[in-house]
Amino acid sequence: MNSKFDIIKAAKNSINNQGQSILKLGDFVNEDFKETVELINRIKGRVIISGIGKSALIGTKIVATLNSTGTPAIFMHASEAVHGDLGIHQKNDPVIFLSNSATTPELLALEPIIRKRKGKIVGIMGNMNGALAKKVDVFLDASVTTEADPLGIVPTSSFMVAAALGDALASGLMQRRNFTETDYAKTHPAGQLGRNLLLTVKDVMHNPSKIAKVSPQTSIRKLVIEMTKFPLGAACVMEENKLIGIITDGDLRR
Repeated sequence: MNSKFDIIKAAKNSINNQGQSILKLGDFVNEDFKETVELINRIKGRVIISGIGKSALIGTKIVATLNSTGTPAIFMHASEAVHGDLGIHQKNDPVIFLSNSATTPELLALEPIIRKRKGKIVGIMGNMNGALAKKVDVFLDASVTTEADPLGIVPTSSFMVAAALGDALASGLMQRRNFTETDYAKTHPAGQLGRNLLLTVKDVMHNPSKIAKVSPQTSIRKLVIEMTKFPLGAACVMEENKLIGIITDGDLRR
């Protein structure tokens, strides 16, 4: 079979390209990255992330990760910003611009507006020579040698690298703020981790009026009737308002 129709080869090349691009990203994490973490750590408000197209999709993902790991964040679409969404940005809020080309016109138009609001701008970009790269306060290099698709033009590796850099920022902020599992659970109270760390015995206990209660002298027949009234799978054996034992469905079956 002609190699250009080799689907397995194309898939493996795509995966390898993206993996290598992310590994290379580690070489770009430097003092500028540390400066970004410190800049965000100092804020009193929230981080605004902005972009369009695929960068907008990355931005919403980064926002979700930051919010769940202790850094308040919100996404502001670059096109919608000048049509009312600028209300999202408040004075001094730092902004992260996402642009692989570093030439996105919508972001170029936003830059002077953000400056008037005293906001610092971080650029996660794939082109250090782009017009935007020269306008940001901190430039984070998210460049790739080639994209991972057969044509080398579809946002694939560049997408993954920008997303990975967003995760790295979240991880750096977690480390900077001594973010713990308990802190994480507070933003995930409905998840298993939240239940494990936040749920207490008090939260799952039943009111005494809603459980089967019997005395040591209660007949088995009446016990079964009481357990049927309150189908919790057990009855409490009480004496002088003190629990002295528990009988379960399993005990009755045995």
